[in-house]
Amino acid sequence: MIDENQIREKLGEVTYPGFSRDIVSFGLVKGIAVDGRDVTVKISVATRDPKIPDVIQSGIKSALDTIDGIGEITLDFDIKDPPAPEGSGAAGLAKASIPGIKKIIAVASGKGGVGKSTVATNLAISLQKTGASVGLCDCDLYGPSIALMLGVEGEQPMATQENEIIPIEAHGIKSISMGNLLSEDSPVIVRGPLATRYVQQFLRQTVWGELDYLVLDLPPGTGDIQLTIVQTVAVDGAVIVTTPQEVALIDARKAVGMFQKVNVPILGIVENMAWFECEHGTKYPIFGEGGGRQEAERLGVPLLGQIPIDPETGKRCDAGEPVAQLDPAENAISSAFSDVAKSAIAEIPA
Repeated sequence: MIDENQIREKLGEVTYPGFSRDIVSFGLVKGIAVDGRDVTVKISVATRDPKIPDVIQSGIKSALDTIDGIGEITLDFDIKDPPAPEGSGAAGLAKASIPGIKKIIAVASGKGGVGKSTVATNLAISLQKTGASVGLCDCDLYGPSIALMLGVEGEQPMATQENEIIPIEAHGIKSISMGNLLSEDSPVIVRGPLATRYVQQFLRQTVWGELDYLVLDLPPGTGDIQLTIVQTVAVDGAVIVTTPQEVALIDARKAVGMFQKVNVPILGIVENMAWFECEHGTKYPIFGEGGGRQEAERLGVPLLGQIPIDPETGKRCDAGEPVAQLDPAENAISSAFSDVAKSAIAEIPA
């Protein structure tokens, strides 16, 4: 005989996407009804991400199908909008869109050194090459590198009579970076609240105009700047950058968790520095193999692409000539970034 306790025990094996905690302990299971061999489970989920219920449904059916003799499985989903953030400061502010911008994509990583800014820059250019109008905002105040990668370091932006920033245009995209406002050897020495204010100014007091996509290059980690941005700006999706090694994946999970807690959809994972291919065609997985793919499968999110280690990519970024400018049909790295851009677009909620 199939009973409710047996069903509940199996449901306890189903984890919430992006977390190690199961849907029973999260309180999502609101009712279980057993009629002979047939089972009905009522689930209540508060999310704006349409992929979350699909992943949970698949997990439930896989778990319950292992019960001998089980009949028809019916899942009754109650999907609600999550409650507005509570608390003081940025956490209590309502998310707002930026006028003229259709979609906002955040590029994030749990730690530095994984090539996040390289991915953000080449993603923005790849999006532009699809015919879209694109902006790139360097939100990493303490380690700004977008100006260098776009070849506009030292070029200072102009301002309107209303003291709004006019972004700098390069390679077909609009951009703003602290690297445009400081000399090469000038450090940014500001406390958290002031740093957050600078970033908000970049986002809301810049004349972005009409854009199809604004790409945000977030600082590494999950600190004040990242949290304020995702809690006050209506971000349409996040791209998580990691290398294949576990030390990077540990922090990538933290970044994923942050976005999920503030209900920002995860568009997918980019595995950077996936391998090095020598001149003879042999691939060497210097930082491990398949970590990004395995993590994407574990979290139930897409693997947007794998970017190999490529000396030319680094040299072109240092020279302000990103590799994504090259024809994807003639350059494998440019093609990889083009595929990442197309995959990310496909994952953005309508």
